[in-house]
Amino acid sequence: MSPGAWTVRLLALLVLAGVLACGPPPRPRPEARTALEVVPEDQWPVLEDDLDVASFLMALRQSLNYLRRVPPGRRFRFGPVEVSAAAMIQGLDRLGQVWASLADARARTEALKRHFVLLRSVGSDGKGRVLMTGYYEPVLAARRRPKPPFVHPLYALPRDLVTIDLRRFDPRLPARRLVGQVRGHKVVPYPERREIDFGRALEGRAEVLAYVADPVDAFFLHIQGSGVVVFPDGSRLRLGYAGTNGRPYRSIGRLLLQEGRLSREEMSMQAIRRYLARHPEERPRILGHNPSYVFFRPLPAEGGPLGCYGMPLTTGRSIATDRRLFPGLAPAWIVGQRPALGGGEVPLARMVFNQDTGGAIRGPGRLDLFFGTGKEAGELAGRMKHPGRLYFLAPRER
Repeated sequence: MSPGAWTVRLLALLVLAGVLACGPPPRPRPEARTALEVVPEDQWPVLEDDLDVASFLMALRQSLNYLRRVPPGRRFRFGPVEVSAAAMIQGLDRLGQVWASLADARARTEALKRHFVLLRSVGSDGKGRVLMTGYYEPVLAARRRPKPPFVHPLYALPRDLVTIDLRRFDPRLPARRLVGQVRGHKVVPYPERREIDFGRALEGRAEVLAYVADPVDAFFLHIQGSGVVVFPDGSRLRLGYAGTNGRPYRSIGRLLLQEGRLSREEMSMQAIRRYLARHPEERPRILGHNPSYVFFRPLPAEGGPLGCYGMPLTTGRSIATDRRLFPGLAPAWIVGQRPALGGGEVPLARMVFNQDTGGAIRGPGRLDLFFGTGKEAGELAGRMKHPGRLYFLAPRER
């Protein structure tokens, strides 16, 4: 086989190694055993819920749809507790029956004690403190071809991007995936955001799905991981996460804090947008501070955006956590505060499902709540930055 043919074959094999957002659950880290602690039955909080039953059942159905496709013996770790996929399905079926039949929160809680073990995240401080933030699905005006000011591309997965699963080469290697491109006979890191957005590193190497008018909108679309673009003829295209350039995520909010451009009290997505609008000359430096870059794929227009497990997210009911520590698709209960429309905060207490993950969501003290689609959802998600508590319900295996 010629060197050129070998390179093409290598590219194909590496691409097939997987570029989806979640793929199979990763091997839990050793700290996953201690990220959750069992709550004794006499110390359970009352599992109140501030949303409607219909949205709860919709989110529960999405977790069930995924779980019914996996081997029944697959294990899900809830801290010191392990549960099979079969037990997860039985537990979620029982949870749906209890939730639909008992409207009183205390009665629900007592009924669930018979079927579930409640576990609490140890949080960032070992005492259960979890920082809860929000994300949403933006809706942006767009064009199919560049025409000022619509000149900022949203890229599909580049043709020359390759993903390497180290364990396919040697099971003794770490369970990591590397992203890069082949140059000559070597795999090298893929270009970072500064090179792509401000150095045209991807011209001719990736399909452009749409052009938007504001580079800051494009940046935050990357952060959210999905969105809807609307063309002048009224047609809409939903874009979902397809992969990244493999570079680490760096927070531009933290950069602005460190430089004294914004205070911790005023920090929000809206405050970052206002700063960048007032200082357009700083956009390349600030946006380029985050080398991570997201690529998209078209999704069906119906339904909601997809979480990393390929299932539609449910407004207010889907959360993203560190999937190396917490069980995917599992039911959880969160309590704290959330922003109110028009300003201020209101109490938050609801059942949710762990159906997503995110590059910035790391450790037992972080959680992202999905607020839905559009401007209003973005307003609330951008202001969501509150401490709270996170609990998981592990089905009892019979």
